[in-house]
Amino acid sequence: MTHMRSRRTVLFAAAAAALTGFGFQQAAQKSAPTTAKVINPVIEGFKKTTVASVADAVDQVIGRRGFLSHDMRPRTLQGDAAKFVGPATTALMRQATPEKAVPALSAKHSVAMIDAAQPGAVGVIVIENGLDVAGLGGLMGTAAKARGVAGIIIDGGARDLSEVRALGLPVYSRSVVPSSSVGRYATVAQDVPVNCAGVEIKPGDIIVAGEDGVVAVPKDRAMEVLKRAQEIDERESKMVPLIKQYKALTKAIEKFNRI
Repeated sequence: MTHMRSRRTVLFAAAAAALTGFGFQQAAQKSAPTTAKVINPVIEGFKKTTVASVADAVDQVIGRRGFLSHDMRPRTLQGDAAKFVGPATTALMRQATPEKAVPALSAKHSVAMIDAAQPGAVGVIVIENGLDVAGLGGLMGTAAKARGVAGIIIDGGARDLSEVRALGLPVYSRSVVPSSSVGRYATVAQDVPVNCAGVEIKPGDIIVAGEDGVVAVPKDRAMEVLKRAQEIDERESKMVPLIKQYKALTKAIEKFNRI
């Protein structure tokens, strides 16, 4: 079994290399959208902000939390490599009897979501009460990378981490488990509003992920949230020199009303 797993890891590493090479480019031309990349100024703006500032901005602008639960953590990549921003595309899984959780149905909508994803999209997979079930592994990770997906968020478990890490695909999940959804869960919907780790996420909402965690920004208020996040970042950058000068926070807090 160890030998088989090691061989799979090598194969996925080779696949990762191929994804950046000529072979992948040819394959992508057949299956992925061929339109030129469109630069979205809102997405690009969020890429330059911090996750913490975006969380604060959602609190202030929307009046409710946008940050996902504390156990939604990066599992494959770390540091800057784990950061991504993009519009959400969703899939929902629920517990099912074994006869309804057959391979063709256990990940049907998750697979369809990935296969239809546009480059830069963020896949959001919700497994209801599924911390002990993996919603993504090496094969689905390979498909997501081939589609140009920016990252994956799983309210549930992830597996095959070494294979997905070799692909260079950032994955956040609430747990890490070796289990399969087959025989346990079945997908029930694609591109619908979902409750993910305590936050409602609708298709098209902006997902901002980094080492501090994950924040969902409602798409219809994204510009307002971005502007507030930028203001927060600018204010904090002005506070740092004062803190260093006085070797204390008090004066900076008094001047900028920020902590």
